[in-house]
Amino acid sequence: MTNLPITGRTRIYGIIGDPVVQVRSPEVYTRKFAEAGVDAVLVPLHIGADDIETVLPALLRLKNLDGLLVTSPFKTHALAIADEVHSRGRRVGAVNALRRDAQNRWHADMFDGEGFVRGLLAKGHALKGRRALVIGCGGAGAAIAVSLADAGIAHITLCDLDREKARSLAAQLAASCEGCTIVAGDARADDVGLIVNASVVGMKPGDGMPAPFETLRSDQIVGDVVLRAPGEPTALIAKAIACGCPVVTGIDMHNGQIDAILEFFENA
Repeated sequence: MTNLPITGRTRIYGIIGDPVVQVRSPEVYTRKFAEAGVDAVLVPLHIGADDIETVLPALLRLKNLDGLLVTSPFKTHALAIADEVHSRGRRVGAVNALRRDAQNRWHADMFDGEGFVRGLLAKGHALKGRRALVIGCGGAGAAIAVSLADAGIAHITLCDLDREKARSLAAQLAASCEGCTIVAGDARADDVGLIVNASVVGMKPGDGMPAPFETLRSDQIVGDVVLRAPGEPTALIAKAIACGCPVVTGIDMHNGQIDAILEFFENA
């Protein structure tokens, strides 16, 4: 890797959140910029939740700031302030990246679901016409459902411990994702070809399964958004591997998201 010196011409990207000490984006994206010969760095920007309404608009006025990544809890704030929100972000109701164009307008979109779909496609999985089960109806689940629908999935069942949350999200997405049937239902694996855990189950050591699957078929694809180190699978991924299922992990999703966001930044 060629390390580019930081000068007065260096362009700035940032990641905002509260907190940001846990993020790895600064090292990942700054390295990617250097490898591509782009004179830019990405830095962590810790904004307190009580200050976001005043700090974010002021931050976007920096003339050498070209883009932002957005993490919790600011994904809806970023959507509200963008000049143009792209289709995925509008349907999900949240965004995790912003970029400035040549006219100084800020564009926003959501890449959580796009990253997961790219992880699937990178492993050679065909999606068109499949039936999917998505467990967890928070931001990640909504984003993944939208991107799966865009990729040609025919039917999605949304499942959440909060059944009303699942019903509400299903109604919202069914109205905006043409060509895909989206319903709320139970976490049943018997009639689906793709199972996705988009819940928080698996983030803590000792977490079990996100749903009580007794067995899985070897022709079912199993994915999990939880980011674990290689060799440390979640309970769901471990069971899928034991059943002979192809898997897509949080690492696959993360890598797909990096590529998608870099393309988004380049299209300013």
